[in-house]
Amino acid sequence: MANKTVADHMVERLRAWGVRRIFGYSGDAINGVIGALHRVGAGEPGAPLEFVQVAHEELASLMATAHAKFTNEVGVCLCTGGPAAIHLLNGLYDAKLDHVPVVAIVGQQAMTGLGGGEQQETNLHTLLQDVASAYVEVLATPEQLRHVVDRAFRIAAGERAVTAIIVPHDVQKKPAVEVPPHEHGQQHSAPGWLPPRLVPRDEDLRRAADVLNAGRKIAMLIGAGARGAGDEVLAVAERLGAGVAKALLGKDAVPDDLPNVTGSVGFLGTAASNRMMRECDTLLMVGTSFPYTEFLPEEGQARGVQIDVAPRNLALRYPVEVPLAGDAAETLRALLPLLRPNDGWRAQVEAWTRDAWDAADRHAMTEAAPVNPQRLALELMQRLPDGCILTADSGSSTMWAARHVRLRRGMQFSVSGGLATMGCAIPYATAAKLAHPDRAVIALVGDGAMQMSGLSALVDVAKHWRRWADPRLVVCVFNNRDLNFVTWEQRLMEGEPKFPASQDLPDVPYADYAKLLGLGGVRVERPEDVGAAWGRALAADRPFVIDAVVSADVPTFPPTLKPEQEDTLAKALAEDPDAAAVLEQMQRQEIAQRA
Repeated sequence: MANKTVADHMVERLRAWGVRRIFGYSGDAINGVIGALHRVGAGEPGAPLEFVQVAHEELASLMATAHAKFTNEVGVCLCTGGPAAIHLLNGLYDAKLDHVPVVAIVGQQAMTGLGGGEQQETNLHTLLQDVASAYVEVLATPEQLRHVVDRAFRIAAGERAVTAIIVPHDVQKKPAVEVPPHEHGQQHSAPGWLPPRLVPRDEDLRRAADVLNAGRKIAMLIGAGARGAGDEVLAVAERLGAGVAKALLGKDAVPDDLPNVTGSVGFLGTAASNRMMRECDTLLMVGTSFPYTEFLPEEGQARGVQIDVAPRNLALRYPVEVPLAGDAAETLRALLPLLRPNDGWRAQVEAWTRDAWDAADRHAMTEAAPVNPQRLALELMQRLPDGCILTADSGSSTMWAARHVRLRRGMQFSVSGGLATMGCAIPYATAAKLAHPDRAVIALVGDGAMQMSGLSALVDVAKHWRRWADPRLVVCVFNNRDLNFVTWEQRLMEGEPKFPASQDLPDVPYADYAKLLGLGGVRVERPEDVGAAWGRALAADRPFVIDAVVSADVPTFPPTLKPEQEDTLAKALAEDPDAAAVLEQMQRQEIAQRA
């Protein structure tokens, strides 16, 4: 290319790193890069490098995060500086807290004007320093481009981290320097990274095996780090007679339709998983930094082994005897020959699991006015297409997905885990659909998240769906006119009654809005219509929104309350405007009031 600019050179380098898709929004300080993307045809759907315009910069960073989660590639997002970079932060923190590799490319005002109070001039390095603490750099000269881009991608991939490149507007337009001078201070880097094989020392594996072989009631807890190691997890569980519980980000690591997989653990968890944690004598944690330690065994109750690729996560949540720094699949494969066959308590765990799923199904079918939200999740689960991808937003919709949707092999699932940001489900689903256009994708969304950014995110869905081989992207809105999860947190954790001024939401016609965008939609107000709505949505020839009017009175807390929780809840309900309906639902949900 004649008269190649720094921006052109950057786009070439992105392609050398295998970048297929950039999510972003234009603006004056990034226009040089936008022009370079235009010159390589990145505006054409299906191009080797595609620019995906989004409705808001926050959606760009959330979609980059989801792209990384659902493809195991580095996600890339792009925007101008000032307000755009500030908007980008939320999705970048989502990536950081879930240990997902994302590179952010952010424009800046011209170097020549910095310090002069230019419009939209902000201290981007300081702004991005925390979220991109692994690496953030200003591209100040053309000679830097190769090593700045290479380091940003290599660190993001190798450390599963967020990195950022700040590109001043005038630098983007300078002539490219493809080969830096061979002199002091110049760097001569290359693209490319291959993951290492990380396995603990043999003596440490033997120590871990000794602990596990001595156990009789062994529980496994797996997280996102076990994704890709499902077969190894199940082989070890089979050898040890162990039950397998899952942190939320590990929900798709192993299928739920196996008799010894107890489902989610913790506040969102099943009775089987939580009971297994209370009664085990040995705990094997794989690829998880599950933060709710009150749901882990009490200290001294169980001996522990933990496997994690990141040493900083080891022996943090529970005082394990043997912390193993290693890749989950590699380490489990090395450990398996050292483990003795053990029937353990598998029969007991399987009985608890059957009871937990039976109870979840029974609770989902109980009456609630107008519709029980759990029923939406149950009837979806009964109709899940093979190989589908599910996303959920932060709130009660996540609870119902975790507790009622049993995944089969080949399905994928993710949420905003560590950050738990609202507004993630639809951009996650859209990014998943762009990466896997031949697979059905379902997003479970609360009405709070829908009003916060979901309506804008639907604009992106409407923009892109005609290019998908399989047009099915279904959004189910749990429309309870309430910021429901927080309402229940106020009651159970704070002893406060519902505060309508902060919790009530307007009733928005979500299905009608979808139709205005050219999508499909239906409003569901009767329980007997739930199954038909899912059937219609999953057979539609375009993306589809189910506006499900559901009860806000179905409790979103564990099925067993501790005495102090019961006391806190009783205090709240003494003054709560919805106390009668809440107590009726607690009875229907068979919620025990003493641990």
